[in-house]
Amino acid sequence: MPELLAPAGGPDPFNAALAAGADAIYCGLGNDFNARRGARNFDDESFQAACRRAHLAGARVYVTVNVAVSTEEMPRVLSLVRRAWLLGADAFIIQDWGLLAEVRRTWSQIEVHVSTQANVHDARGVAWCRDVWGVDRVTLSRELSLEEIRRISREGVELECFGHGALCFCYSGVCLMSSMAGGRSANRGLCAQPCRLPYDLVDEDGRVMEIPGVATQGMPETNRGVGGTRLLCPKDYCTVDHLAEMRDAGVGSLKVEGRMKAPDYVFSVVSAYRGALDALAAGTDDAAADASRHRRLKRAFNRDFTDSYLWGRSGNEMMSYERSNNRGELVGEVVSSRALEDILVRRGGGNGGRERMRRRSRADVDVRLSAPVGAGDLLEIRPVDDPTQFLTAPAPVDAAAGETITCRTAREMPAGSLVRVIRSQRALDEAARVADKDVVRRRAVDVRVTARLGSPFAVELTCVDGAASARAEGFVVESARTRAVSPEDLVEHVGRMGQSPFEPVSWDVRLDEGCGMAFSAVHKVRAEACRLLEEALLADYAARPEGLAEVPGAGELPGGGAPDAAGAASIGAPAAVVDAPAAAPAVEVCVLAATPEAAEAAREAGATRVYAATDDLAHGSWPEGTVPWLDEVCREGDHARLDRWVRPGEPCAVGNVSELALAAARGARPEVRSCVPVHNTSCLAALEDAGAAGVWLSAELTLEEVCALARAARVPVGLAVLGRERVMTSEHCVLQALGRCVNDCPRCELRRRRLSLRDIDGNLLPVRTDEQGRSRIWAAHPLDATPQTGELLAAGVSRLLVDAQLMSVSETRFAVDRAVRAVAAARSGHRPAPRMRGATSGHLFMGIG
Repeated sequence: MPELLAPAGGPDPFNAALAAGADAIYCGLGNDFNARRGARNFDDESFQAACRRAHLAGARVYVTVNVAVSTEEMPRVLSLVRRAWLLGADAFIIQDWGLLAEVRRTWSQIEVHVSTQANVHDARGVAWCRDVWGVDRVTLSRELSLEEIRRISREGVELECFGHGALCFCYSGVCLMSSMAGGRSANRGLCAQPCRLPYDLVDEDGRVMEIPGVATQGMPETNRGVGGTRLLCPKDYCTVDHLAEMRDAGVGSLKVEGRMKAPDYVFSVVSAYRGALDALAAGTDDAAADASRHRRLKRAFNRDFTDSYLWGRSGNEMMSYERSNNRGELVGEVVSSRALEDILVRRGGGNGGRERMRRRSRADVDVRLSAPVGAGDLLEIRPVDDPTQFLTAPAPVDAAAGETITCRTAREMPAGSLVRVIRSQRALDEAARVADKDVVRRRAVDVRVTARLGSPFAVELTCVDGAASARAEGFVVESARTRAVSPEDLVEHVGRMGQSPFEPVSWDVRLDEGCGMAFSAVHKVRAEACRLLEEALLADYAARPEGLAEVPGAGELPGGGAPDAAGAASIGAPAAVVDAPAAAPAVEVCVLAATPEAAEAAREAGATRVYAATDDLAHGSWPEGTVPWLDEVCREGDHARLDRWVRPGEPCAVGNVSELALAAARGARPEVRSCVPVHNTSCLAALEDAGAAGVWLSAELTLEEVCALARAARVPVGLAVLGRERVMTSEHCVLQALGRCVNDCPRCELRRRRLSLRDIDGNLLPVRTDEQGRSRIWAAHPLDATPQTGELLAAGVSRLLVDAQLMSVSETRFAVDRAVRAVAAARSGHRPAPRMRGATSGHLFMGIG
């Protein structure tokens, strides 16, 4: 049966997850190095206490260090890993290949899981994680289908798969939208969730394209346009009805999302899945219990539910175009309402301020229920004609379906307004009951009591799951002087384990006739047995300090652990005084061209290296030597079109570790694209050792970080200096919102248009859909890093990329010429031209935190 893996953003949701039945809990230690830095997370003391509670209850604890790590941060992150291991962590969830390499090299006994942020989504990538890194588990991309999971499971690596919660629009680990828009990087745990905001889809002339709100007649439901402006907002994932299929496909761990969620959400969702998994294991089918579980899920935060990815779908049915906030569960509608007399309310007067009286309006709203509600449940009342004019009110009483209740609100609401439960008072109460408890879940034990005349009284406790056992002995049993002790007496008094983390489930009482004893002495032996069992369960954790290697010093890490002083000093220096060393590698101006004609124009303008996306390479006559630019997504179904471009002895730009593994196996010369983020020298060295013949650095790096990595590299290093950064890749086609999908991407006329998303600030983000129906979104503003060409060349950056995927032939020629001129200026000791108007320097002078 799959492990049920629950989220915890701090001690209170941790207790809620444990009480609800989680098999394992993932959380962050500190607020610096995990993908939910906005959560409360844990300090050392609270984390150690949480681990103790979990281990005594039979649950495991995983620590998330699932962010990109800079070179200078590496010693601190490794220190956190070592500290967390000594405090009781069972495993670590890691995104950064450099951090993974250092953990495996330093502490082979530490269990590591590859994060979903690492963007692994096929069997070849999982096998690479197994063979190269020796990992214990891989967390697969959320987008995978059951058939893909089933194929990947044959690799023999434990698989963690997404089971419930919020879906990202973008493939995890390759999203730059938040960082490019405001510096809050998803790769650093600070995502601002721009996918939940409203967008307009606009045409080439800036006109808003109509998103129809009425289904198009005769068109399949998944292709219908759906009114709304949340064009990048998926529904929440829910697999509770498909746990048998997921188990059979080879899912080893079922993950619930929600480290930013409240304890009542965690309790509700985890308890629902616990019930479903237990029912599946027992082979029971209880319709009432199943309905109750679904009600729990609906009354926890949700944007409505989808299971589309499980079945290989990604259409409109999985999107929440209308709204990005909580939908709760629909429980009724307003039948009438009436205004009440206004009341006067005192405001102010505190801290010497002037007290004022405010008039407050009130109304009674009658709601006819279609589903039961509980007293205190938070209801949302939303008019159908104008959904923006909603309000909330508590349910005044417990009431059943079919009843009418009266809610006190701030104003009248029109008849027909929809009423939903958006927060369950029951869940709030359940989570609150365990929030500050030291024991929230008890471990089942078999109890044997031995009372033989003339022998020590003994209590033996054995965990039902076989994890440990303990035996305590005490006083010598004597004959009764008054009333003899009965087996029932011993069951009662030994069974008083209320302050312990154990719960008796079976008894074996071996009692001689006529025994007498003081029950206070019995209690002492039972307490000692509990203490010894706790000690046995925690023994492996207590022994960890022995022989655990220390954290490597900065000098022991690849590249010395930090940028050298000379390198740091050169950043920002005028180009006129920066000259490349005599031994610097030959500089290549490269272009990622959109068409063969653009590639020819780039060559004429001075580009020495041409790249093209593999789908584009399949069409037209490209210049000889054009390097394939492979996708950032490589699922099982993508092999047929991608693998043929990976050829022995020839270069290719790979977008994920699956393609890197294939290139290394075939003897190709792979260049790792920036969507496999390299933020530290350990990652650089690890990828070089894995076969990388070149590296394209991340757009999230500062100029200082770029230069430090270039100095440390053993292979050519490149950086995009002109063009737009791709900020999202999604399995869902944004164009489907228009309701005109023809289910044949290569023939889709909409794909050929230059459409954009317009955000709430009026910025235009170009959007294109490829032949696989995947959306790609680009940054709102173009990049121009050519003014920093001198610093880049001096540090050893030898490949400067013009990303011309969105450029016309003339635009490509102009951009390449600008890059060539910048290189010539820097080589001759002159300053390159100033940055183009309207362009940005990306993160070169503004780190991502």
